[in-house]
Amino acid sequence: METVTSRDGTTIAVERAGEGPAVVLVGGGLDDGSENAPLVPALAQSFTVLNYARRGRAGSTDAAPPVARGQVGGRDAVAREIEDLAAVITAAGGTAHVFGASSGGALALEAAAAGLPVGRIAVYEVPYLIEPAIVAAFAEYAVELHRLLGAGEGGAAVELFMRLAGSEDDDVAAARSAPVWPALEALAPTLAYDAACLGDGRPPVARLATVTGALLVLTGDGGGLFEPAAEAIAAAAPAARRHVLAGQGHVADPAALVPVLTRFFSG
Repeated sequence: METVTSRDGTTIAVERAGEGPAVVLVGGGLDDGSENAPLVPALAQSFTVLNYARRGRAGSTDAAPPVARGQVGGRDAVAREIEDLAAVITAAGGTAHVFGASSGGALALEAAAAGLPVGRIAVYEVPYLIEPAIVAAFAEYAVELHRLLGAGEGGAAVELFMRLAGSEDDDVAAARSAPVWPALEALAPTLAYDAACLGDGRPPVARLATVTGALLVLTGDGGGLFEPAAEAIAAAAPAARRHVLAGQGHVADPAALVPVLTRFFSG
């Protein structure tokens, strides 16, 4: 494990493996880099892979948490995370392809729109919202998330996030009794960053239109909100194309995902 230093002094932990063109992996909500870790060995056969823990997660610090600044997130929080990704890309040699999963895909797209030196970008099931009722529910979520995190109620914040994602009472109860629950509570403050990456929840069409490089927009075949979100991304970004991974849910099997990523990043 190595570390890089972001512009505001935050230390970002990075796992590096393999040789070849650089590929940076960006994780999603309540993930400390573990969900993308199974992709590393296979991708490392063709690329230099950098899988990093976003700020406030695992070995990465956070010099300026959004909640400490009295906000859930906003553009300032997104800017800090873009600076983190920039530091990782610098460590990769100055340019890199990027794969982002879930809200990590939204961060990857924001970074590209901000002008970071990225090559090809692949995103998987970015949770942008299309239906007005769901957009309104997300706005309510952001307000309540701010309140809970400001009150130090990390467990309640994780539960709120789970319910937004569609979890039922039994799912929440099972999670709370699982050994992983304390780790999820520790990650709760980072939900502010995931909320910030999604903005008001809707696809940021104007910014996506500035992402002119090759873009692969991936989903599984489970439908739900991810498919219309992916179609909106593909319609807005000039060089985007869609691909559906058969039989895959929100966390894709590396055996299904890695061959697609390898072909795409190999150009």
